[in-house]
Amino acid sequence: MSRFIFSADGHIAEPSNLFVEGLPPSLRDYGMHAEVRDGYRFMMAGQKVLSKMNINKPPPVQDPNVEQFGRGNRLGIKEIPGRLIDMESEGIDAEIVFPSQGLFVSLIENAEAELASCQLYNDWNAKFFSEHLNIFVRCGILPVHDFRNTVAEIKRLAALGFTAAMLPSLIEANSGIPFYNDEAWDPVFEAGQAAGMVFVLHTGTGREDVRAHKGPGGAIINYTIQMCDGMHSVMHLVAGGVLDRFPGAKVACIESGASWLAALAERMDEVYEAHHMFVKPKLSLTPREIIARQVACSFQYDRACIMSRSVTGPQAIMWGADYPHHEGTFGRTREVIAHLFDDIDISEDDKANILGANAARLFRLPRPEFAKAA
Repeated sequence: MSRFIFSADGHIAEPSNLFVEGLPPSLRDYGMHAEVRDGYRFMMAGQKVLSKMNINKPPPVQDPNVEQFGRGNRLGIKEIPGRLIDMESEGIDAEIVFPSQGLFVSLIENAEAELASCQLYNDWNAKFFSEHLNIFVRCGILPVHDFRNTVAEIKRLAALGFTAAMLPSLIEANSGIPFYNDEAWDPVFEAGQAAGMVFVLHTGTGREDVRAHKGPGGAIINYTIQMCDGMHSVMHLVAGGVLDRFPGAKVACIESGASWLAALAERMDEVYEAHHMFVKPKLSLTPREIIARQVACSFQYDRACIMSRSVTGPQAIMWGADYPHHEGTFGRTREVIAHLFDDIDISEDDKANILGANAARLFRLPRPEFAKAA
């Protein structure tokens, strides 16, 4: 049986010089750039080090039958014709696409440089995918160090036809940005609600160091712990009342898995009732009901989210490939999808929604079969 497959997580490699040459000279030192010193190549956001690479160290030894880590040389990460070939081979009909370097723009502390960097990516993105809007959902990047800029860019993106825009998945305590339970976010979510803009929290965004754990198990810990970022932010948005005040605002946690969403909803309901005398603000619905109404998550492999859909509602779950990354499903997507629902009691409608229709409706993919509002 053929189904429409929408990947709720894919990446594109924007031009490598976009965030440098696109900025006026006065802002380049405050934006994203590379510096080479002492045998290392440092990726910087202003004066903040995002990563460093020993330029004299050979790359890690890999299986000769496995592509380069990150698959940066695949045509599909840089151009649309190659992308369409890869999508066809994987059986994917449409997808929402996220940046590569642009994932870290929110770490730029200078508000003017941050805004200019977001606009550079958003304008490039708008043009790059403009001829294929029935296949690719464009996702913008929002500045967050001055909420006046955030609101203005939401409105500008909406005028360009965008239906999704990124906020940091994690707010670091020392970032100077209010946590998601702060009323300071109200103008942002009000603007998003009015524009019908889905706020995307992509894993790893907002983290100052995505490789913070250097000891035993670090390779597993550093990626797995990012799952907690989406949980942390959804918890703040729900408990703090932001989503309750703006019931039309939608949040999508991407590449954080989805199995945690049901556990979070039930845990929050439990404490909301048991500690009701301490709860402020009081909510118009239970946390679980707010999550079911306004939060969605993408997943790659974790079948437990399918089994717990009675808690979150099946509309909250969206499959994604995470193309072209090695933790994603590229190269075996058809096999993964073929066995995703093995031994799970699930209707054909729920399967179709999880594999494509949920995301297509949420992000308003312009195809007639998904015209119904999410």
